[in-house]
Amino acid sequence: MNTDLHGRTALVTGSTDGIGAAVARALAAEGATVIVSGRDITRGEKVVAQIAERGGSASFARADLATAAGVHQLAAEAQRSAGGPLDIVVNNAAMLLLPMPTADVDADVVDQALAVNVRAAFLLTGLLAPAMAARGHGSIVNIGSINGLFGMSGSALYSATKAAIHSLTRSWAAEYGPAGVRVNTVAPGPTLTDRVAATMSERIAPIVAAVPSRRPSTPDEVAQSVVFLAGDGAANIHGALLSVDGGRAAV
Repeated sequence: MNTDLHGRTALVTGSTDGIGAAVARALAAEGATVIVSGRDITRGEKVVAQIAERGGSASFARADLATAAGVHQLAAEAQRSAGGPLDIVVNNAAMLLLPMPTADVDADVVDQALAVNVRAAFLLTGLLAPAMAARGHGSIVNIGSINGLFGMSGSALYSATKAAIHSLTRSWAAEYGPAGVRVNTVAPGPTLTDRVAATMSERIAPIVAAVPSRRPSTPDEVAQSVVFLAGDGAANIHGALLSVDGGRAAV
């Protein structure tokens, strides 16, 4: 499998911790120059330092993707840093929502979740993909979720945002694929990030119990799937959804 990414520049949104940080480190380990982005400068610079310690190349771009202006700012800064079109874009940034009955979700939370989880990826792709298409190659990997594949009580809003990402992947594959830009989705199942371990480990226990592998994924396992889809080993994979969930979506 060819995962050599030397000479390529990658932007990973929401990469100051969790899955995003693991993706940034994994892409850098394969030779990509990575733009780490997020709201927290301290955490972002920590990821950049981790990459540098391992011999990789990275920089940090602060971005608040809850606003359209923040998305435009990140797109412009990323292209300046890359000196032109990006090679890899990973739409990972998302607002993590605790399970809650639909009737208890405030309208402001709905707006925030749609802005961060859907609008940001939509606008960022619209700002970056055309230049990739004009050049004739590129890879966009969206981070979805198995929550977007089936119904789950208390998860209506989060599931809806991830189902939207899955749908956008297929539409963008049709739109940009003919110009050489591949768009795919990685859909994690229960993943033991630091945040999940601290706040949601008990909540995900019943889900993990139904997973054929009987364990959650690690952020690094999700990251390796992103690396695969970003690299030349996935050269003719367009519009795919790769579940990294221990088999949960299958059963």
